[in-house]
Amino acid sequence: MAAERLKDHSKESRTFKFRAALAFFIVVIMLGILLGRIYYLQVIEHDRYVAMSEDNRVQLQPVPPTRGLIYDRNGVLLADNRPSYSVTLLKEEVKDIEKTLVDLQALIPITDREVERFKKRLKQRRRPFQSVPVRFRLTEEEIAKISVNYHRLPGVRVEAELIRYYPYGETLVHAMGYVGRINEKELKRVDQDNYAATHYIGKLGIEKFYEDQLHGEVGFQKVETNARGRVMRILERTDPKPGKDLVLHLDLRLQQITEKLLEGRRASVVAMDPKTGGILTLVSTPAYDPNLFVTGISSKDYSALRESRDLPLFNRAIRGGYPPGSTIKQLVALAAIDTGVVKPSYTVFDPGFYTLTREGRKYRDWKRTGHGRVDMYDSLAQSCDVWYYDVAHKMGVDPMSDYLGKFGFGQVTSLDLPEAIGAILPSREWKKRARKTPWYTGDSLNMSIGQGFFVATPLQLATATAVVANRGKWHSPRMLQGIKEAKEGEEPILYMPDIAGVKRPLPDVKLNKEKHWDDIIRGMREVMHGKRGTARSSGANSAYEIAGKTGTAQVVGIKQDEEYDAEKLAEIHRDHALFVAFAPIDDPKIAISVIVENGGGGSSTAAPIARQVMDAYLLGIDPFTEETEPEVAAR
Repeated sequence: MAAERLKDHSKESRTFKFRAALAFFIVVIMLGILLGRIYYLQVIEHDRYVAMSEDNRVQLQPVPPTRGLIYDRNGVLLADNRPSYSVTLLKEEVKDIEKTLVDLQALIPITDREVERFKKRLKQRRRPFQSVPVRFRLTEEEIAKISVNYHRLPGVRVEAELIRYYPYGETLVHAMGYVGRINEKELKRVDQDNYAATHYIGKLGIEKFYEDQLHGEVGFQKVETNARGRVMRILERTDPKPGKDLVLHLDLRLQQITEKLLEGRRASVVAMDPKTGGILTLVSTPAYDPNLFVTGISSKDYSALRESRDLPLFNRAIRGGYPPGSTIKQLVALAAIDTGVVKPSYTVFDPGFYTLTREGRKYRDWKRTGHGRVDMYDSLAQSCDVWYYDVAHKMGVDPMSDYLGKFGFGQVTSLDLPEAIGAILPSREWKKRARKTPWYTGDSLNMSIGQGFFVATPLQLATATAVVANRGKWHSPRMLQGIKEAKEGEEPILYMPDIAGVKRPLPDVKLNKEKHWDDIIRGMREVMHGKRGTARSSGANSAYEIAGKTGTAQVVGIKQDEEYDAEKLAEIHRDHALFVAFAPIDDPKIAISVIVENGGGGSSTAAPIARQVMDAYLLGIDPFTEETEPEVAAR
């Protein structure tokens, strides 16, 4: 048997003491490091971490201002703000965004397009703890479904906000424009601090042009939040300044009547107050509901609008370029008599055509058998083309282009319609620049009757007519009557804002002989009230005197030996019907232009519409009820 080794208790004791001492030493070092770190954090870095902790607990949040309202000239509310409920996600509280979206889709309808837009907005988020909307305009039932499922949808909120609402829908969209969700490009051109909590911005028209006035000034609130970013209480608040309220020259009643008169047509009417340039009605049909665009239009609805052959998205009143036809003959006549080329008594014989040379091309009159011998007054009343061919041949293009330019053609003269175009006023220089060809005499003949290269908008035609009504006095067309300001205890007042970059009116039209205004107005009166006037049926039995001019613009060319037959042409190739007028002659209160695409003759289609609009404004007569508005009748 091997001898057993006895334990060495002394050695084991020494080993234990060594290990215990080492462990104690390590603990002391670690404790020293910990105490040193605590000292560093609590004493040396105290101020820094106190500030960071305060920032974590207290946040400064922007408060969006309430957008200003828009009223018509009679105080009717045209653009309102209404509460709308949206379902939103707070990224910081959502662990799995995709799963949360799927869960939401199981509760309420959310399209793939809405999911796509949400993800785009999520990437554009401007600050932490900013919720991002998934779907707008929730119903009460949808709000209830989300609310009862809050416990399993962390980060999901139902939020209320004020959004733009247009109570009259498509009636005013081309006159006022609309607001929509602000995009990244728009954010770069605005004051980002002032738009810190704003989700909407003016996209078109008045809403866009007066964005600075309508938006207001952002406010701020200091809030206390918990660790998850939820607001516990408001510590301080600086209220936002609401946007300013606008009052327009627009007359809603007149706008609605005009829209109804144009129902089912591709057409436009612009009516102005010659004394101020204020736009009383601006209608382009067909139109569309601007409320669809406020929170984002669906792909289906937008495609339907974009692909419609009637172009409802197109604002014909300020962007539609049309040959003005005979509606500018009074201005061509004015150029001829004021430059001394001819006198008002100058006559030509009209056999139904005009030629520059024997056996040369025949420039046709609209009346195949001709008008016989006519002077300037007859030429306006009967819209004789041959008189203008002859005068244009004598005068040339330069005086025509110069005088027409004085009345605003070929340029944008409106003060607050940002989408308006200048269209085309032809001249020698224009043709050389645009067409790389010289100006020919035949071009002058075509231009004298508002055809050829000449293109104008309904707004330009109404504006030029207002200048004639004023006998040369210029008032630029404008939508805004004033900004409403109401001080406590006082009646609201209107004032005009000082806006940088606003165009000034053109110089007043000064004639060599002021009596020439009377000459062309006399001719325009004969159009409406003369025995042979082209619009005598529309001027009949009028309680006031009207100065007008009919026009018909060709859409397609007709060969020399052919006769125009509307029945043989597709509707889209038929002539446009045009008409301009102002009334009453002795004290003009309204100037109007009417264009009906493919409507045929100006006298048969456009003039009756203008007469009904003028009756509605001047006499208060509603053509659909024959009732008279007492306040309007007293105008």
